[in-house]
Amino acid sequence: MKKFYLMFSIGFLALAVLACSTTGEETSELNTSNTENLTTNEGSSTANNSTTDFQPLEPLRVGMDLRYPPFETTTIGTNKPEGISVDIAYALGDYLGRTVEIVNTNFASIIPAINAGNIDIAIASMSITPEREESVDFSEPYFYFKIISLVNQDFADEHGLTEDSTVEDILAIEETRYIGVVSQVSTSIPESYGKDVTEAIDLVTAVESVANGYADILLMSANPVVAGYNANKSRTMVIWDSFQSSAIGMAVKSGNTELLTQVNNFIGTFSDQDGLYDQLAEDWDEVLLAQLGRYGLEFYINE
Repeated sequence: MKKFYLMFSIGFLALAVLACSTTGEETSELNTSNTENLTTNEGSSTANNSTTDFQPLEPLRVGMDLRYPPFETTTIGTNKPEGISVDIAYALGDYLGRTVEIVNTNFASIIPAINAGNIDIAIASMSITPEREESVDFSEPYFYFKIISLVNQDFADEHGLTEDSTVEDILAIEETRYIGVVSQVSTSIPESYGKDVTEAIDLVTAVESVANGYADILLMSANPVVAGYNANKSRTMVIWDSFQSSAIGMAVKSGNTELLTQVNNFIGTFSDQDGLYDQLAEDWDEVLLAQLGRYGLEFYINE
């Protein structure tokens, strides 16, 4: 009987050991299966990381003052940016593969906005001047704005000035009262000839001063001069001989050589066949001819 219990116990222990061994293998297989799942998840995680690592380029923030049609303005009745400079900004965005955000900025505040990092670039019909080059870096010129004169009609009649008078004719007149807009070439150019200039806070004020006889001459680029004349035909006239052909560039923060190089490469494509100059002429020549009366886009391309 004792032998029977001893044999039974040995057999029971053997079965128990076998059972435990089988359970361990199943656990091992289960753990292997989990590891494969983790590997799969790691693979997905790797793929997701690749997606996360792809950072879309930040929008290009372009500063301009939307009060100067047809270059920088808004669609009538809306705040939607419109104009030649706006088209250039969007074309630059396409070239760089970046979306574009137009930031409407008072002209006098554009350079401070660049240096404060509020905008990336100015495409604002901004003349390249030594003073501005101390604060920002300019691209190669892409337009040339002829600086012409809006003249009070009574002043012109008194001194025998006509549309075909020259800059020398104007400069020969003593006691001419010049008016200019703060921080613009309308002030700096007469000053460069040693003339006293009254500074106006904005273009509207300067034009009204000439029309009402509080000032004699305002120097500006063709579009604002002709617009001022069209609004005051009986009280003003235009003299087309230009004081200066002002080079227009895009401005970026000093030292931003990466963006500046990209912008200069972009400008280098403007003269290509069917390039941006051709496209802008197709879209804007009719508007410019209607406003200026004698010139289209070529007036701004040729120095």
